[in-house]
Amino acid sequence: MKKINLYIISGLMLLTATSLFSCKKLLEQEPKNSTYQEAFWKTAANARSAIAGNYGLLRTAMMDKNIRYYMYGDAIAKNLFTIQYNGDGLEGIQTGDFTFQYNLNTLGNYTLYYKTIAMSNVVIANVSKMTDAQLKDVDNPTAFRNNIVGQALFIRALSYFMMTRVWGDVPLVLTAYDDPINAPQLPRTPKADVMKQIETDCHNAINMLAWGYTDQGDAHVMANKGSVYALLAHLYLWRATMANVASDSPNLTDVNSADTTINTLIAKGGYTLTDTVNYKSIFIGRSSESIFEINMSENTLEGSASGIGLNFLNNTYVNNFGTNPRYFTVPRYLSQNFADNDSLDVRYKKNFDVSNPEKPICLKYSNVVYRNPAQKLDAYLSNNMVIFRLSDMVLLKAEIALYKGDVATARTIINASRKRHNVNPTLVDASETASDVMDEYIVERSREMYLEGHLFYDLLRTRRYADVVDWLTLSRFRQEGFYWPVDPALFRQNPFLKQTTYWLGKV
Repeated sequence: MKKINLYIISGLMLLTATSLFSCKKLLEQEPKNSTYQEAFWKTAANARSAIAGNYGLLRTAMMDKNIRYYMYGDAIAKNLFTIQYNGDGLEGIQTGDFTFQYNLNTLGNYTLYYKTIAMSNVVIANVSKMTDAQLKDVDNPTAFRNNIVGQALFIRALSYFMMTRVWGDVPLVLTAYDDPINAPQLPRTPKADVMKQIETDCHNAINMLAWGYTDQGDAHVMANKGSVYALLAHLYLWRATMANVASDSPNLTDVNSADTTINTLIAKGGYTLTDTVNYKSIFIGRSSESIFEINMSENTLEGSASGIGLNFLNNTYVNNFGTNPRYFTVPRYLSQNFADNDSLDVRYKKNFDVSNPEKPICLKYSNVVYRNPAQKLDAYLSNNMVIFRLSDMVLLKAEIALYKGDVATARTIINASRKRHNVNPTLVDASETASDVMDEYIVERSREMYLEGHLFYDLLRTRRYADVVDWLTLSRFRQEGFYWPVDPALFRQNPFLKQTTYWLGKV
């Protein structure tokens, strides 16, 4: 992690020349000194540009390296998602071998997350100091200042949350350095401390943000209170069962905190479940149940020419594509999760093309827009990356109920989800044990959250990984062998780093 702060000031310089969510070629910029910083933070427009750049860096970190957000959260859940072999080594992660050189140097490298965090630190430090006079062009300088800082706190918290689920212990950087050349190199911080900082950032952000949006153009793609509550709920549940993997008993303090957090979110957020008639609109973006998503819409020319959905599509759906998509859905996923009359489930009918039953196509993200529509050329995927939504939160309530021993409530939540999506669903029977209902919960999560970056973490939290991820034995789990190794290139830049414990001597 050599001098991650080299990107800070150069990022600010770049912001003034780029549009919303477009931060490019940061590595090619020369660092600027603090004199430029002092010249930059003068107006509300400067602050808006800075937070826009922060979101741009977050998007880049999540989209980079084969859309890493899905690689970590879905791809290694072997029997739920798979990659057609194409010789690039990605298939290695599905056997539990994270040591392929390509994967180590890409998915094992967290530099882009730290570029995002570095920008958050700069925004927090500088916008906090902006005076009311500098913000005279906004109606309420205090609310504006709080809103920008609150969003930066959320972005920092989300970045650390994503990293600690992938690597466990990670360096904790909370300072914006005026002199990036001489910024300190840091060791990895224990994951308990990282998670505590995420919690602190979330609480601070909640106090600064509102539930709604002043500008509806910001809705769902920029953070508000609801976004932070959703992140906090996931943090509590992750910490409840993953802070100590030597035990399978959840920490009920964190479970109760998750419960309270979700209750507040549902009561005050104003989110509503999308009618199944409009099911596909959820993944185009900005639906009524959306809590936070990454903007990737062609409405703002922010579509993706390499989005996860395009990798599943063939020439039936995209002009000039080949007959065999790069990725496909494992047939076993469909047969195990949508058996018998469950094929009537709207999530089965809308999300999958099973014309080739050996290589089903996922259609969850298939809103293709051509920038040259007359000739159907320059295909871009116009589907926002949904990070948190109401259906996710509602189902987490079933997990919480099971941790508390309330099997009846969990069963009711699961069955309600099935009834909403299917005219004749297979329901969870009242005679089923708590363990059986947890299995049914994972089935329902697998249906609802497929290819949304959650499934592998669901399996880890609930200890249902052995049913799906055959390479993750109990022994390896207890050794935290689900975490990723750190790219060896980072050790040449930072002598204080240590390799992830499970991978010592293996990388």
